[in-house]
Amino acid sequence: MRVPSIDQTLGMKAYASKAPGIGGAIRGAIDDFLVQEVLVDGSVASVEERGESKALGTTGYRQGYLLCTLVKRNWDTLSAMMRIAKELGIGQSRIQIAGIKDARAVTAQRITIEGVSAKDVSGISVPGMEVHPLGYFRDGLAPFYLLGNKFRVTIKSVKKGEEDVSDRISDTVSELENFGGIPNFFGHQRFGTKRPITHLVGRSIIKGDFEEAAMLFLTKTSEYEHQESRQARSELLSTRDFKKALQDFPRQLRYERFMLRHLAAEPNDFVGAFDRLPQKLQELFVQAYQSYLFNLFLSERIKAGFALNRAEPGDFVVSLDRSGLPIARTGKIVGAESLTEISHLLGADKLRIALPLIGVKQEPSEGVMGEIQREILAREKVEPNEFKVSARRIMSGKGELRATVSPVKEFESRIIATNQDNLKELEVGLSFMLLRGSYATMLLREIMKPKDPVVSGF
Repeated sequence: MRVPSIDQTLGMKAYASKAPGIGGAIRGAIDDFLVQEVLVDGSVASVEERGESKALGTTGYRQGYLLCTLVKRNWDTLSAMMRIAKELGIGQSRIQIAGIKDARAVTAQRITIEGVSAKDVSGISVPGMEVHPLGYFRDGLAPFYLLGNKFRVTIKSVKKGEEDVSDRISDTVSELENFGGIPNFFGHQRFGTKRPITHLVGRSIIKGDFEEAAMLFLTKTSEYEHQESRQARSELLSTRDFKKALQDFPRQLRYERFMLRHLAAEPNDFVGAFDRLPQKLQELFVQAYQSYLFNLFLSERIKAGFALNRAEPGDFVVSLDRSGLPIARTGKIVGAESLTEISHLLGADKLRIALPLIGVKQEPSEGVMGEIQREILAREKVEPNEFKVSARRIMSGKGELRATVSPVKEFESRIIATNQDNLKELEVGLSFMLLRGSYATMLLREIMKPKDPVVSGF
């Protein structure tokens, strides 16, 4: 089955399921993609949440951190945090999150804000954003508080019959259940959906070429970008006039403008230019390159015919906690002598097969999969020790293990309505839950199998 070229450039070179897709498009409207965060205590951040409620051990007693629900529409998480900090007159480091959410969506998530009152937060007024205080919490949020996310997605413009659509969805979900879940690829948004370049920037950073990294970030164009943005980037590439670029770059390219403002004054300080970006964004570049390599590893495992839920000698496996979340630090290599025992534990849902996110402290697998991974690293001309970024230590990639599959929970599908403008087109509603670190678009990718993921809303 043909894989779109943009998927292949991001390392996603295979599908796990063979069932034909239903096609269609997502995110025709912002309300078509709803994300609600679930924390490890089982509490769900709701888009309808109002007023105070008890969650994650909150109390009415004033402590260091105010736990809130952030509901946002068409905002990326980092920009939303910057805007909240500006509204409160505080540094962005005083706002903590458990996870980054989709930008082109309606999302609800928990955040903590250090050293503010519920009254302070209630005064925030920003279009497309609501912040509702819940109570005070003893600590700032961190990723380990996140269990996963619940999704409600509407797929529009499905040009197939109702029975055919139902059968294709059922066949795909059945195949994925046999795999143990969806292939745990990093999704398009990890790399930049309309301009997928973060992994390319990350590779230049680990190679120590911050000039090339900066120019990639600022000047590499995409056919899916607005013409004004493409023109500004192309002109900077040819002139390298950072002062003029600062005047030309559209206001919505805020991160690029942060860097340009610095380079206009210090045209040779490319490391300093990256330092003008939010810390989480700085970290994302190298992480995106690690994600790209992981996608390549996972693709080659699928293409080589190795199961995602059955171990081979030399594979890594990781244990699961009580919530079913993989524990990366428990990784161990499967030996031929332990294969029977490991297979039993995998079948009992006590372990997951894992692949490496290559980094300073994470080497490739062993056995046949290890050979495949080393061949990929050789083609990329990169070694694990290069992920130590001396010039910007916060960008370094330690590496870890990531499960090959992610289970799909609470899956439901229904045909919502027939498109009123074209009676041959259907709308399909999906709802499901995924554990943290997994991408809803990877389930949608298997169900829809879009010809052009960008045009289809990915």
